[in-house]
Amino acid sequence: MSGLNRRRGIAVLALAGFFLSMYLFLYALGYYGELACGAGGGCDLVQGSPWARFLGFPVAGWGVGWYVAVFGVSMLGTRDGIGGATWIPRILVLLALGGVAFTIYLTALEIWVIHAICRWCVGSAAITIAIFLLTLPEFRAFRRSA
Repeated sequence: MSGLNRRRGIAVLALAGFFLSMYLFLYALGYYGELACGAGGGCDLVQGSPWARFLGFPVAGWGVGWYVAVFGVSMLGTRDGIGGATWIPRILVLLALGGVAFTIYLTALEIWVIHAICRWCVGSAAITIAIFLLTLPEFRAFRRSA
């Protein structure tokens, strides 16, 4: 897969993650009374836990911001003239690493502290991991430019 197509794939995944996070963020802000979670009900438990906020702000809101940043940088990376800039792979790598680290932290909380799994969170984790995997080739460019 070419770098251009990889970055487009990252952008599409970030857009999907944005909508998913925005749904959870709107719920956290009180715009939805109940999450569509299906059997099990882990979503309400996770979203209502003290760990649903990070630094006083809903975790889903942080996700919205992260997905917007990933989308923006990946789309800039597809533009003629700016796509070859050395800062693009650097930022993509840092965003991907940060996203995966935060996802691991949140998943660990769900499993070992909250004892509930939110399907929407699992979806966001899968999107984040897919973004990370598509970003792996950028690591070479990151190392070359460092």
